[in-house]
Amino acid sequence: MNEAASPEFAPVAKLHQVPQGSGLGVTVGRYEVALFNVAGDIFAIENVCPHQGGPLADGFLEEHYITCPWHAWCFDVRTGKMTLGDFARVPRFEVRVEDDTIFVRSEPCP
Repeated sequence: MNEAASPEFAPVAKLHQVPQGSGLGVTVGRYEVALFNVAGDIFAIENVCPHQGGPLADGFLEEHYITCPWHAWCFDVRTGKMTLGDFARVPRFEVRVEDDTIFVRSEPCP
């Protein structure tokens, strides 16, 4: 069995649903996850801003940085780290792409 189809990963979207420079909110198990396409690479972080719960998938993506649409907190989609300091972060998720399907691990990275 290939690794992307293992029980730890869930198919969540097709590549065409996340055009370059955009985000998409999906559900992975018990998590709301935001997918982002940055120059053809897909990244996944929790879709909930730790400030007041804004939907990060609806934010403003510039290079590898997503800005929450509610109060402008900004995070690096590669790491989940807040850009203004170490006092906040969002969990990130491992992503696999197989053919035209995006798979996301059902639990965040440690």
